[in-house]
Amino acid sequence: MALASRLAQLQAKACEATRFVAKHGCAYQRSLVEKNKKYVVEPPTIEKCQELSKQLFYTRLASIPGRYEAFWKELDQVKQLWKNRNDLKVEHAGVAALFGIELYAWLCAGEIVGRGFTLTGYHV
Repeated sequence: MALASRLAQLQAKACEATRFVAKHGCAYQRSLVEKNKKYVVEPPTIEKCQELSKQLFYTRLASIPGRYEAFWKELDQVKQLWKNRNDLKVEHAGVAALFGIELYAWLCAGEIVGRGFTLTGYHV
């Protein structure tokens, strides 16, 4: 029974949020665009959007070698830390643990998204 009550509360909160977005969403969108007007390309045509999309794609593609090198440098640093693990401080171990927890959380979120945002159907 407590679960049904919590679901009803959650549904009520979702309805309240939906009403708030419906009432204030357009004004928020306008203020957001106005505040970031320097990033808006005029005129906002489909062709310009497609060009910008291609520029973004190929810019990201061109950045892969630099990110690849940075990855290997960071991996080498981790290897050095592992070799000198006797000198490891508690703070470094805590940061490593938090990083591992964050990776696991992203994995779980990816699983949920991959299943179409369902929490059922998992094999324990």
